[in-house]
Amino acid sequence: MRRSIATVSLSGTLEEKLQAAAAAGFDGVEIFENDLVAAPVPPREVRAMAADLGLGIDLYQPFRDFEGVDDAQLERNLRRAEAKFELMLELGTDTMLVCSNASEAAIGDDARAAAQLHRLAEAASPYGVRIAYEALAWGRHVDDYRHSWRLAAEADHPSLGVCLDSFHILSKRDDPSGIRDIPGEKIFFLQLADAPYMAMDLLQWSRHYRCFPGQGGFDLTAFTRNVLEAGYTGPLSLEVFNDVFRASDPHRTAADALRSLSVLEDALGRERAAERVAEGPGADGARPRVTLTRLPDPPEDAAYAFVEVAAQEAGADSVRAVLAALGFDHTSDHRSKPVQLWSRGDARVLLSATDPRLGHTWDGDAAVTALGVEVADPDRAAQRADLLLAPTLPRRRDPAESRISAVAAPDGTAVFFCPSSQQGRGWLADFAAAAVRDRNEGAGVPVTAIDHVGLFQPFDHFDEASLFYRSVLGLTPDASLEVAAPDGLVRSRALHSHDSGLRIALNVSVLGRGTRADAAGGAQHIAFACDDVFAAAEAMRAGGVAPLPIPDNYYDDLAARTDLAPAVRERMRENGILYDRAGTGEFFHFYTPMLGNRLFFEVVQRVGGYTGYGAANAPIRMAAHRAERTR
Repeated sequence: MRRSIATVSLSGTLEEKLQAAAAAGFDGVEIFENDLVAAPVPPREVRAMAADLGLGIDLYQPFRDFEGVDDAQLERNLRRAEAKFELMLELGTDTMLVCSNASEAAIGDDARAAAQLHRLAEAASPYGVRIAYEALAWGRHVDDYRHSWRLAAEADHPSLGVCLDSFHILSKRDDPSGIRDIPGEKIFFLQLADAPYMAMDLLQWSRHYRCFPGQGGFDLTAFTRNVLEAGYTGPLSLEVFNDVFRASDPHRTAADALRSLSVLEDALGRERAAERVAEGPGADGARPRVTLTRLPDPPEDAAYAFVEVAAQEAGADSVRAVLAALGFDHTSDHRSKPVQLWSRGDARVLLSATDPRLGHTWDGDAAVTALGVEVADPDRAAQRADLLLAPTLPRRRDPAESRISAVAAPDGTAVFFCPSSQQGRGWLADFAAAAVRDRNEGAGVPVTAIDHVGLFQPFDHFDEASLFYRSVLGLTPDASLEVAAPDGLVRSRALHSHDSGLRIALNVSVLGRGTRADAAGGAQHIAFACDDVFAAAEAMRAGGVAPLPIPDNYYDDLAARTDLAPAVRERMRENGILYDRAGTGEFFHFYTPMLGNRLFFEVVQRVGGYTGYGAANAPIRMAAHRAERTR
């Protein structure tokens, strides 16, 4: 399908917005009136500029407060509209968005409103302009799509149809199935926006918190399916009002936007294919056909191959000491790069002396710089990532070394697509066994694998990162939650593969206070799974590293709200072990001290099918790390 984006969704001047949309691969744009009015060039030059970039102008918007007015105001509105029709001829677009009247002076008379919309369409017709009438969720008398369609049907003019906007429909939890009753040829335009569900004024919610499909809580796949089943064949267009997007790099935002439409189309295409299989040949009948983008299948059986930590020598010594205390062995070194492989069970940590992240100014502090992801088909995973506009990372490699594709996540973290262990040694063959001194044969620590990785995100990349991991790796996001850190709120969202073999937790300061661990919990961490958290904590202490101390008040509170045996609580207190419960599942975990300013390790034990991350304990951990830094 044709893909479009409203210029209001991007930052910058109108020229910069058009350049970003074209660079990302959009087919067209909606010109937002304020962007045009502020532009230093006339509409005809804007048209030429867009054409030179390969962009069509699919919509001019918005025209406000037209219908439901007295006769004198109607004449003034028609004169205003005539001026816009002449402008649209210069601009080279044939569709104008008309919003339902939101003025308190609007008259609630459907017959009057329909007649006035007919007058508007009649005035537009000689210019070759179509009127797409949209019900604003906060419209004075017309605030739902069924009402807007009734008025358009009553007005009965070939130049009048409706515009459907997912926010105005889904924000009110309206049922979109009725869209299928609207003739497809009368749906003149479709605008898509996601949003987190929020209890607030609709206008403020719309103006500040919209996001791209897949970044919020709306079911846009079901919504868009209803529009397509009605017979709509026009553009899929994004109209997203978002304070962060309008202050961010427009090229990154446009790429993120196109990625969201690719994932949406892919989901719709998969549904259509499944329906054909279920219903048999000829199942489409006379349904209008649109071509939907299909992506290669998401990675199967995804799991952690490794996590890479970069640190200069002082920081590397701290990392090595804690890994050794956790029972990891320094088993081998990379053949051509300053990288050590530390292993314990299926948990592997690469310790690097360099930081390969794109656009990242490194201060030498220990930090997670790469995720190695085992997938069944690395080539297919790389192809999917490329189609989703994930930046490919160039790699320096010797001819004899394995060829592994890597892409950059929004924060610069490298994501490597590694063949699964069933396919041979793969990337492990690039590491040669070394005569190293850091081998302790595990010291009895029961670490088995990497459970999850926590990555702190720059403030303006959080939604982008969530969509990146969801789309590129096929992960399923959990609901966002907010955690009270000692110096501010932290928003967190976890994502997981279908079998939970791959888990990633994304965190961001709600107030955008940066990416360091100082104020709002802005640290990264690697969580290791184990079979016996008590044995792991005690073995780590015996190895010379004490777990992060947790205040006695925590364990007093634990006694009041749980039925844990006193002896178990005492053993937990001695080893800084925290606890969470959900249904029949239990979660035991402890933390290491900070390894520098932004990295720590966690060891977790999941019991009884527990699937969370101990979020209730996050404020305790943040306060304990802050106290440690103060000491």
